[in-house]
Amino acid sequence: MKIKETKSEGLSREYQVTISAKDFDAAVTKKLNEISKTVSMAGFRAGKVPFHMVEKKYKGNAMSEALDDLLRDSVNDLLKEKDLRPVFTPDVDLKKFEEGKDIEFTVSMDVMPEIELKDFSAIKIEKVMADVPEEEVTKALNYMADSRRDSVKVEEDRATVKGDIAVIDFVGSIDGVEFNGGKGEAYPLEIGSNSFIPGYEDQLIGKKVGEVVNVKATFPENYHAKDLAGKEALFVTTIKEIRTVKKAEINDEFAKAMGKDTLDALKEDVKKHIAQDYEAASKMKMKRSLLDALDKAYKFDVPQKLVDMEYDSIVKQYEAAKKNNQLDEDEKNKKEADLLKEYKEIAVRRVKLGLLLAEVGKDAKIEVTQEDINKAIMTEAQRYPMQAKAIFDFYLKNKEAIERLRTQVYEEKVMDYVLSKVETKEKKVSVEELYNFDEKAA
Repeated sequence: MKIKETKSEGLSREYQVTISAKDFDAAVTKKLNEISKTVSMAGFRAGKVPFHMVEKKYKGNAMSEALDDLLRDSVNDLLKEKDLRPVFTPDVDLKKFEEGKDIEFTVSMDVMPEIELKDFSAIKIEKVMADVPEEEVTKALNYMADSRRDSVKVEEDRATVKGDIAVIDFVGSIDGVEFNGGKGEAYPLEIGSNSFIPGYEDQLIGKKVGEVVNVKATFPENYHAKDLAGKEALFVTTIKEIRTVKKAEINDEFAKAMGKDTLDALKEDVKKHIAQDYEAASKMKMKRSLLDALDKAYKFDVPQKLVDMEYDSIVKQYEAAKKNNQLDEDEKNKKEADLLKEYKEIAVRRVKLGLLLAEVGKDAKIEVTQEDINKAIMTEAQRYPMQAKAIFDFYLKNKEAIERLRTQVYEEKVMDYVLSKVETKEKKVSVEELYNFDEKAA
């Protein structure tokens, strides 16, 4: 096999490879000998067919299989000889293939960049921290009490006010025709909760039990049911009952209902959980600062195909958000050409940092164990306790989701490894500053 480099630009490589006719003929003969050991023909037992008869019938198959094997083995030998790490499977283009002549083909690919890791201790990262204010603990307790509130029937003869729970029957129609999902009985609607479409709840204020209200309201343009989006509907609504919300009292009895012996113990537990949230926000900021520092410290080419793939993914997300009217204000106020230019820069940065972190993980011999995966799934299930079983089932039945999770866990472990090496300086900030994330920088 002869190898000649024909292109070396950035990370792009191309080689011309020649396989001699002699080597190809030998490979074809080897294939024919393998076939002759098992093939049978009329008048001959398996393995006893004369070679010239086998050659006459099976030479085409043997040539095709020999060519496939030689191309594959030649590419593998090329990668090993030149010490190449291709981003994707190399492209092979057969240029010359004639019986009795040398075979010529080209092998082209993008290769991984050579990344020389530096001393991470030279990087300085600020760790912002915030104390938990008492008002945050109080706010959390009030939220907990609000979630455990009860309601009592209003016995007096009065009209509804904002904050009441109106127990209603309703039938919705558009142009006189009822629509699916537009009917309900004894539905407890908190007036002012904005859980129904805009304008509905306000029209129930000032109504008494027994009244029938013809509520007219328009579905939002981005409503999830496309057949209802933007249309005006009539809801014939009957007030069946009025209830008022009774909030739980925050005391020792409330604390016991929440699994703690005393209110003070509950407060300490709440404060601990808020502090954990603050720590998570602080760590997120540290990681963003670290990525900025790594992006600045390392300069190397990135494979164009990876950039294109990442860019296409970002653009698809943008187009979906645009279609569903979910763009943020910053995106709405920019020209699309400027946005796409930004997305290209983001794609380059993401690929660059991804390759760098992969190299760090390889150098540090970081691995993701089954215990790491189980812990990550358990953490997600604890975030959504009401859906824990569904989360476990999802990962149990979805191998692709497990692989995505494995990638996330791997990157987290690599980031934690780098953070353990850098120099950190703690700084006390307000809660507002702690949670003030610069999304553009991210």
